[in-house]
Amino acid sequence: MKAVVLAGGKGTRLAPYTYVLPKPMMPIGEHTILEIILGQMKRAGIEAVTLAVGHLASLIQAYFNSGSRFEMKIDYAYEKNPLGTAGPLAFIEGLDDTFLVCNGDILTLLDINDLVAFHKANQAVCTIASHQRTHKINLGVIEHVDDSYQVAGYIEKPSLNFLVSMGMYVFEPKVLDYIPKGEYFDFPTLVNALLKAEERVVCCPYDGYWRDLGNHEDYIAANEDFEKLSSQFLGE
Repeated sequence: MKAVVLAGGKGTRLAPYTYVLPKPMMPIGEHTILEIILGQMKRAGIEAVTLAVGHLASLIQAYFNSGSRFEMKIDYAYEKNPLGTAGPLAFIEGLDDTFLVCNGDILTLLDINDLVAFHKANQAVCTIASHQRTHKINLGVIEHVDDSYQVAGYIEKPSLNFLVSMGMYVFEPKVLDYIPKGEYFDFPTLVNALLKAEERVVCCPYDGYWRDLGNHEDYIAANEDFEKLSSQFLGE
C-alpha cells in the first residue's frame, strides 16, 4: 500500500519556528515529527511514500532524500500554489489501489493496519480516523432567543462533545475522480462531494493517544508525552 503525507503547509500557528523550519520537521524529542510518522508507516508494511511539499520543501527533501536511510522509497509532489489538503492528490502517481493519507503534524499511537482493516471491512471509499474531543466553555450559555428576546434556557459553563478528524484517512482510488486537477480543494469539500454522490464514507473511532501539533500548547505537550511514551511511538 502507498501512503501520502501532507507536508506543504506554512504552519502559521507555530510561528516563528516555522519561518525557518517546515512544520513536519519540528523536533519531537530527538526526532522530527515526520520521522516518527514514517517509522510508524514502515512498521505497518508501507514502503512507498509521497511527501506533498510546498513551504520550505528543499529542507524536507534534503533531510529525507530518496528515503534509503529509512529503508523506504520516498518521492515528492511539489505545490507551486497552495492546493488545500486534498488538491495535491490529483497530481500523485501510483494511487491505483487502497492508499493512506496522513497530515504531517500529528502524533498518535493509532495502529495503521487496524485502520486499513476497518476501512476494508466496512467497504468504504473513504475512512476518516476520528477522535472524541470535549470543549469546555467557561461562560454561561444562553439558549435560543426568539424575536421577542425570550430566552429558552441558560446553561452554566457547558462541555460540548465533538467527533473530530485525526488527519489520517484511507481512500480508494475512486475518490480521485472527485478532485479537480490544479484547483484548491480540501478534505471537507471532498468528503461532502462523496456524500452527495452517495459514496460510502465512514469514520473509524479511536480513543487512544492522538494530538494535533498545530499550536504551541499542543506542541509542548506532545514533547512531554513523547518522553514518557517514546518506546511506543518508535516501536522499540
